[in-house]
Amino acid sequence: MEYMEKALAHFQKLLEEQAKRLETLNKPRKDFSAMESVTIGIVDGDGIGPIIMEQAVRVLKQLLKKEIADGKVVLKRIEGLTIENRLAKNQPVPTEVLAEIKTCDVLLKGPTTTPNGGTMESANVTLRRELDLYANVRPVSIPEQGIDWMFYRENTEGEYVLGSKGIDLPGMAVDFKVTTDAGTRRIARAAFEYAKQNGKTRVSVVTKANIMKKTDGKFSAICKEIAAEYPEITADEWYIDIMTANLVNESIRNQFQVFVLPNLYGDIITDEAAQIQGGVGTAGSANMGDQYAMFEAIHGSAPRMIEEGLGAYANPASILKAEAMLLRHICMFDAAQRLETALEDCAVVVTGDKNGATAAQYTDALLELL
Repeated sequence: MEYMEKALAHFQKLLEEQAKRLETLNKPRKDFSAMESVTIGIVDGDGIGPIIMEQAVRVLKQLLKKEIADGKVVLKRIEGLTIENRLAKNQPVPTEVLAEIKTCDVLLKGPTTTPNGGTMESANVTLRRELDLYANVRPVSIPEQGIDWMFYRENTEGEYVLGSKGIDLPGMAVDFKVTTDAGTRRIARAAFEYAKQNGKTRVSVVTKANIMKKTDGKFSAICKEIAAEYPEITADEWYIDIMTANLVNESIRNQFQVFVLPNLYGDIITDEAAQIQGGVGTAGSANMGDQYAMFEAIHGSAPRMIEEGLGAYANPASILKAEAMLLRHICMFDAAQRLETALEDCAVVVTGDKNGATAAQYTDALLELL
């Protein structure tokens, strides 16, 4: 059958691409503590992105005033990662924009819109692949409930790396999922190293290995191999469906500490966790690799807020929490602590509508605290 030959050729090409990708996975880690200068790329994104990023840059310039003046930190504005430009170029990340991004060490990025339908993948998926940002790291903290969670989501594999490369056949459509040994080992090690270095005693592996026996089964088995190297840390395993329930189970959820998950499950469950914390607008996100890192809000570009004229009332807390993670990543620990403390102490309430403060008003109060 002709369509079967087409499908086999398509699948072969995907396998060849992934085999080639495997050859590039092990790279040395950049040591920010030894660098004379760090370049931070500033990417506005779409929708409310420019609004909240304006506030984030205000805070950066205040916190790093001396480092910027001395040339130890360079803020580099990167244009062109907008939905209009991406559609015009028919590229999720236009070639010239990606080249500019690669001249930076880290990115602070606003949310970007992904077109519905078609074959264009999201800008984030492209950036994670092109910059090899294999660890999506998302903290969630609710001290009054004893919740201090850290999620390590594998960022370059699973359904997402091939999610826009499926195939339509007569009467059916097929998408693909990939899990590699090297990709799983490095995300598992990142999670266990974080636990070890931060005094955590429990790492929970979350899969659906009882159904996805090859891909999730591999993820599960390799996480167990890595766990054996950390005998002081308890490693347990849960299926994604019951873990989504566990996070809203008030009798046990404060017992969890560090999570490590494949890509899709991590995407879903970290949004649930952020909602428990107070909404996706309250959570920051880091995408880390050995050479590059990207820090962003976990929410989307909120086109509805723009359409309703409420963009000025967008909550900048998520991008500011990501900014604190960025500062820690580049070894600006004092600045990170100052920002985290100010975020905890800021009493201004942003509601996303005219009943609350604007993004600028929130940042004005934050800068006063700084």
